[in-house]
Amino acid sequence: MRRVDEALGDNPVVVLLGPRQCGKTTLARELAARTDHEFFDLEDPADLARLSAPMIALEDLRGLVILDEVQRKPELFELLRVLVDRPECGAKFLLLGSASPGLVRGVSESLAGRVALVEMSGFELREIGPENFKRLWSRGSFPRSYLARTEKTSHRWRSDFVRTFLERDIPQLGISIPEQRLRRFWTMIAHYHGQVWNAAEFARSLGSSESTARRYLDLLTGAFVIRQLQPWHENLRKRQVKSPKVYIRDSGLLHALLSLETSRGISAHPKFGASWEGFALEQVLAIAGIRDAYFWAVHGGVELDLLLLKDGKRLGFEFKCADAPQMTKSIRTAMEDLKLEKVFVIYPGKKSYEIDRRTRVLSILDIESVG
Repeated sequence: MRRVDEALGDNPVVVLLGPRQCGKTTLARELAARTDHEFFDLEDPADLARLSAPMIALEDLRGLVILDEVQRKPELFELLRVLVDRPECGAKFLLLGSASPGLVRGVSESLAGRVALVEMSGFELREIGPENFKRLWSRGSFPRSYLARTEKTSHRWRSDFVRTFLERDIPQLGISIPEQRLRRFWTMIAHYHGQVWNAAEFARSLGSSESTARRYLDLLTGAFVIRQLQPWHENLRKRQVKSPKVYIRDSGLLHALLSLETSRGISAHPKFGASWEGFALEQVLAIAGIRDAYFWAVHGGVELDLLLLKDGKRLGFEFKCADAPQMTKSIRTAMEDLKLEKVFVIYPGKKSYEIDRRTRVLSILDIESVG
């Protein structure tokens, strides 16, 4: 809520982005309860009817105006630009959007200089307490999944989410990809979670072209269910990886796509370490509040899981699902080649400790210190 408050204080329009069911509407209603407001749900026929003449409906409003599922009516963006540029405009606009690859582009083009984008992914460790990290890691960040009475109920909710997303959300965007085909692709990404994208391999598995595989990847990335972590290139005499790494953004959805119902099943699966990497990476990005994130890798094995640029400094992160991580050749090489200020090794243990002056093993319980 703090990030949205700050954005509303500085901008006439704020877009709160994230997948469906991650809690955007709940957060918006909490904000609305503190001030004069008007709420439009663009999936409600009555609210759509109220917006049939949008200028008349919006131009005299004051306080906070919330437009939920705004991607269903993108023509509003140009109108909002006109409204917020009027000196007499007494409203702030909070737009909620999900599952729309074109939403960010449309908002950025129509409301350039007037809008702030805030991403939301559900519960974060700093909200629920780091001591609850195992539950969050296993079930994911969607509130209904995390708060479910049993692991079985949580798994069923996530499985239903995947089906609903593919059967309803994607077609509503006017995208006509067969549900089973996109499900197969999404499941393939789950099995490649944490690995470098290989368009040719995915195309062969799908029996399609590389451009089609890339289109599917971009579609699910724009819908906030996949993260493409971009590669960092340094001026080195080394052959560096130039393709992104791909992750299922929510660890609970990853486990559902892998048909892992229980914590015991997760710990015994070959993707256990990769699951930890993706979970810890998302928590670091949420706490650091940095959009530009990278990984670095050299063909031959040396790599850094995450590189962040903060206050002119380069910070490196490694994610190890081990009892007591130690210094590795890969970390030393990354520190020297990338001139890293500090490296944090995030692990699920309880104690944080220094390996050397610039390398710290950080317990997930102390992860807020990276902010």
